[in-house]
Amino acid sequence: MSSRRERGQTVIRNSVIWSMGAGLIPVPIADMVAVSAIQTDMIKQLCSIYEINFSESQLKTILTALTGSALSRIGAEAIKIIPGLGSVIGGVSMAVLSGATTYAVGQVFLTHFENGGTLQNLDAEAFKEFYKKQLERGKTFVEELRKEKNPTQAEKATTDSSPQQSASEGAKNPDLVTKLKELSELLEKGLITAEEFKLLKENLLKNI
Repeated sequence: MSSRRERGQTVIRNSVIWSMGAGLIPVPIADMVAVSAIQTDMIKQLCSIYEINFSESQLKTILTALTGSALSRIGAEAIKIIPGLGSVIGGVSMAVLSGATTYAVGQVFLTHFENGGTLQNLDAEAFKEFYKKQLERGKTFVEELRKEKNPTQAEKATTDSSPQQSASEGAKNPDLVTKLKELSELLEKGLITAEEFKLLKENLLKNI
C-alpha cells in the first residue's frame, strides 16, 4: 500500500466516524447536510493528498450521479419523523447509512485517484457497481469501528449507549441540535466553508 493510499484510507476512516456522529443528529434534513459537508471535506483532503484540483461544483455533480443524493436517505428520514420509537430507529439506521455511504464514496474517489484520475474525468456511471459493493463493505466497516476497543466519541454514540439512550441524550440537548441545524444552514447558504463547518461541528459534537 502506497504512502498516499494509507493517508487516504486514514482520511476516509475519520470521515466515516464523523458521518456516523452526524447521522445521529435528531433533526430531519440537517443530518443530510452535515454528512454531505463531511463527504465534501473528505474528497477535498483526498484531492490534496493526490495533488488534484478541487472543485465543489464538480464534486456535487459527481456525488448526485453516484449516490442518487438525498433519494437514498428518504427512508431513514421518513422513519425519523415518526414520534417516539421511530426517531430512535431512524437515528440508528441513519448513523449506519451515513457511515457506509461515506466509506463507499471515499473508496470510489481513492481508487480513481490511485489510477491517475481527476475530478474532471471521473465517470460516475462507470463506478456505480463498484460504489454499491463498497456500500455493503462500508456497513461491515462501520460495525468494526463500533466494536473497536477504544472508540472515539462519535463511535461511543452507537456503542456505549443503547439506541434509547442516544435518542434521549439528543433530546436533552435541544440547544446543541439547534446550533447544529443553524450551522448546517450557514454552510448550505455558502456563508461558511466546508472546512470551517468541520471545525465548528467538531466543537459542537463534543457536547453530545
